[in-house]
Amino acid sequence: MRSPKTPTASPEIEALIDALGKVPGLGPRSARRAALQLLKKRDLLMLPLAAALTEAAQKVQTCGECGALDTQNPCAICAAPGRDDALLCVVAEVGDVWALERAGAFKGRYHVLGGVLSALDGVRPEDLRIPKLIERANRGLVKEIIIALSATVDGQTTAHYLTERLQPLGVSVTRLAHGVPVGGELELMDDGTLFAAFSSRRPL
Repeated sequence: MRSPKTPTASPEIEALIDALGKVPGLGPRSARRAALQLLKKRDLLMLPLAAALTEAAQKVQTCGECGALDTQNPCAICAAPGRDDALLCVVAEVGDVWALERAGAFKGRYHVLGGVLSALDGVRPEDLRIPKLIERANRGLVKEIIIALSATVDGQTTAHYLTERLQPLGVSVTRLAHGVPVGGELELMDDGTLFAAFSSRRPL
């Protein structure tokens, strides 16, 4: 949604507000407030932010193996030699990987779907990284696939779909259990809740 024009603002300021308004979670008013603070504190906020955005845009890429974001491909987690190749944790978004790593609850590998199935939003199985997941499950290294999706309707729908696709491959399919409330988002949960959920996972 394009933010309303700011009276007497120059085209450059309007462009900044429009760009900020495209960031999820920032509405037109929030974008104007953020733009004003950036302009008022140019050396403290705007210039470091511009440098960080430029560097991230140039260096950050999607891992070809798991779908996470990193400055290397494969990412640091996929390249780490000490992790358990027999355990594969399926998450919806990269933020979920970061949340689980903060909790320290999982030492295997990850697979980022890139979202969840949603009839309302028009997200279909072919829109997600499901074929790559099937490919990884077929390599023979993975013994258990943990479906770590949020306990929302779309998350649970996706979990059931993945279970149907994965169980014929001969791998154990489990899901997070206690500690994840219905409607809860993984990225917003505390470390203790995530650790308890992993520890009490059960077969689907």
